[in-house]
Amino acid sequence: MHGGRLLEAVRRFGRPLWDWIDLSTGINPNGWPVPRVPPEVWARLPEDEDGLEIAAAHYYAASGGLPLAGSQAAIRLLPTLRPPGRVGVPEVGYREHAHAWHRAGHRVIALPDGDPGDWLDDGPGHERLDVLIVIHPNNPTGRRWPPATLLDWQARLAARGGWLVVDEAFMDVTPGETVLPYVGRPGLVVLRSLGKFFGLAGARVGFLFAEPELREQAAQALGPWTLSGPARWIARLALEDRVWQAAARIALPQAAERLAELLSHHGLAPTGGTALFQWVRTPKAERWYERLGEHGILIRFFEHPASLRFGLPGCEAEWGRLEHALAALDGC
Repeated sequence: MHGGRLLEAVRRFGRPLWDWIDLSTGINPNGWPVPRVPPEVWARLPEDEDGLEIAAAHYYAASGGLPLAGSQAAIRLLPTLRPPGRVGVPEVGYREHAHAWHRAGHRVIALPDGDPGDWLDDGPGHERLDVLIVIHPNNPTGRRWPPATLLDWQARLAARGGWLVVDEAFMDVTPGETVLPYVGRPGLVVLRSLGKFFGLAGARVGFLFAEPELREQAAQALGPWTLSGPARWIARLALEDRVWQAAARIALPQAAERLAELLSHHGLAPTGGTALFQWVRTPKAERWYERLGEHGILIRFFEHPASLRFGLPGCEAEWGRLEHALAALDGC
């Protein structure tokens, strides 16, 4: 299940669409302001020479990013580009990774807290991972790893032809922690997305960074026109807007801190999170989800472990409504 299933919530709780606050996705509620798309952009086929790849290289400080329809497209594609093997995925994390590798015939191994432990170690008859998936920072726990740790894992995997796939969908607020400067090392794959930080989830724009041979293999598998012309036009302008980016990197952590304080005040102290969401483990997670849904506030419920993910309210009216609902449900 994903966040953002607002129409499903409308049917379930019987509350009209206009009367909901959607805090379920972890998407920036005050995203990059999209201007009017010129008519000619709609009328032409997408072209690779439109400046998008150049803008991405400057923004990510890494060249060779392959544009695709959100990082989800890469998540579905990568398992098809190598023979079946053993793939480590976080036990708690974005579940599409596990689904995609399992669907392609790989053996998926759930890793507690996302740490590979001894699955990378050599030894007689010892089973080792062929691919390790790291969600960095993790969604929903928010866990991060030092780049040096990730590069150690990459080197150990690459020594036997393995991959380290790093999903950095929530990395934009803390770009200093990325492993993108090391792209080009064997078996290192990094996924980025404009959906979360830029608030452009509907545009479906992401990038795959990898060594040239793997990048070309992915490009050939995807074929032409992986992004629409309007999506490319919007993504280029957003990646070039350094003023907006700088302001968002100040505002989002402040909002996340405010959310953490609000939740803590009502007995929901976050267990983890990022600048775009807070994660709360509680045995009453399902009850909180239901009761907040009755108040027209949609959050993300996780059954295992019992927990909730709260995204950021987008305006003062939404902050006030969330605070009012939490106060009404104290002791839920």
